[in-house]
Amino acid sequence: MRLAKHIPNGITSLNLFCGSLAIVYAFEDKFETALLFIILSAIFDFFDGLAARALRSYSDMGKELDSLADIVSFGLAPALMGVNYLHGFSNISHIATLWPILIAVFSGLRLAKFNLDTRQTESFLGLPVPANALFFASFITFVNQHPETFNVYLSNQYSIQILSVALSLLLVSEIPMFSMKLKKLGWKENKVRYIFFIITIPVSAALYIFFGVNWTGIVSFFFLFYIVYNIVVSIFRTRS
Repeated sequence: MRLAKHIPNGITSLNLFCGSLAIVYAFEDKFETALLFIILSAIFDFFDGLAARALRSYSDMGKELDSLADIVSFGLAPALMGVNYLHGFSNISHIATLWPILIAVFSGLRLAKFNLDTRQTESFLGLPVPANALFFASFITFVNQHPETFNVYLSNQYSIQILSVALSLLLVSEIPMFSMKLKKLGWKENKVRYIFFIITIPVSAALYIFFGVNWTGIVSFFFLFYIVYNIVVSIFRTRS
C-alpha cells in the first residue's frame, strides 16, 4: 500500500520526462516528435489525477509536482518549439523570435491562478494549458510540414507572433471553457461536450479522408475548434 501512494507522482514524473524530451527534440527541429511527447505528457497528466482518485493518494507534494510538470510540458516545451520555428526564418531579429516565450510565462500565471481558484472544479475559466500546448505545438508542426501550402497566410513569423500573444491572453482570461473529462454519461450534464464531439469527430474524419490532412493537422483543428467553440458558447450565454 505504501508503494501504491507513490504511483500518481510516478505518473506525473513521466509527464515531466516527456515534456523535457519534447524540448530536446524541438531544438533538433524534430517538431513532430516533440509534439508526440507533448501528447504523451497530456496522457500522463490525465492519468495521474485518475490514479490519485482511484488510490485515494492525494498529497500536497503531488499537487505541486503536477504544476511543475505542466509548466515544462505545456508551457516551456511548446514555447520553445515556437522560438526554434521562428529561428528558421531569414531576416528576422533575435528579439522577434522570442515572442512564443509569452506562452511559457502566461502558462505559469494560468497554473498559479488555477491552483488558487475554487471556481474551477468542474470546468475552467481561461484556456487550459494542455489544450493550449497541444494546439500551438500541432499548429507549428503542421505548417512546418506544409510551408508551400500555407506560406502566405500561416507559415510566416507574424502568424506565430500574433498567435503567441492571443493564446497568452486566452490563458489568463475569464472565458468559461468546459473540461473534456466525462464524470457522468447523461446528456444534460454533458450537452456542451457531446455537441462538441458530434461536430469534431465527423469533420476530422472528413478532413483526413477527403482532403488528406495528416494527424498533426487533425490535432490542430480539434483544439482550435475547442477554443473557438468555447468562445462562441460564452458569447451566446452572455447575451441570453
